Amino acid sequence: MKALKIILYVIVSLLMITLIIYANYNGFSNVSVKIKKEGGEHLLFREITGPYSQTGVELSKVKYDLKSQFKIETAKDFGMYFDNPQKVEKSKLRSEVGCILENADTTQIFWLKSKFEIKVLPIKNYITAEFPYKGKMSIMIGLMKVYPALMKFVTANGYSEKGPIMEIYDLPNNKILYLKEAVKNVK
Repeated sequence: MKALKIILYVIVSLLMITLIIYANYNGFSNVSVKIKKEGGEHLLFREITGPYSQTGVELSKVKYDLKSQFKIETAKDFGMYFDNPQKVEKSKLRSEVGCILENADTTQIFWLKSKFEIKVLPIKNYITAEFPYKGKMSIMIGLMKVYPALMKFVTANGYSEKGPIMEIYDLPNNKILYLKEAVKNVK
C-alpha cells in the first residue's frame, strides 16, 4: 500500500510539473490568426532534405559559419517548411533554415552568396500568427498550438493548404512569427 502511495505521488508530481512548464511556455494561451502584409527581408539559408528534426542542428551550423567566417551575428532566425510531415515521407521533407539579414549591404550579400543561398521574402499578404518565445520548448509548443489554429483558419476561410509555412524566431522581441501565403482555393 505504501509503494502505491509513492507511485501515485510521483505520477501526480510529474503531471503538476508538466502542467507548470506547459503554462510557463504559454501552452494555455489562445492563438490569434490574421491576414497581414509581410515580407521584404533578405533571407540567408541552406536547403535541407530530410526530417524536420534536423533543422535545429543545421540552423546552428549556419549561424556558426556566418559568425566565424563573416563576423556577422543575427537576431532573427527562420525555418521554412515546404511539406506536410503527415503526408510526405520523412526522408523527402524539404526545408530551408537560416537567418534574416537586417542590415546587410549589397557588397556583403555578394560575399555571403559564396557560402549561402540568399533570397528576398516576397512582400505579400500572409496568414500570420504569433507565439511567445521563451526558449526552444516554445517551438515545440508552438507546433502543437499554432499549426492547428493556422489550418483551421485556412479551411474556414477558403485558403489553399498548399505552400510552405515559415517560422521566424524573433529573439529580441521574444516571439515566433508564423507566415503562410494567403492564396485562395481555386474552384
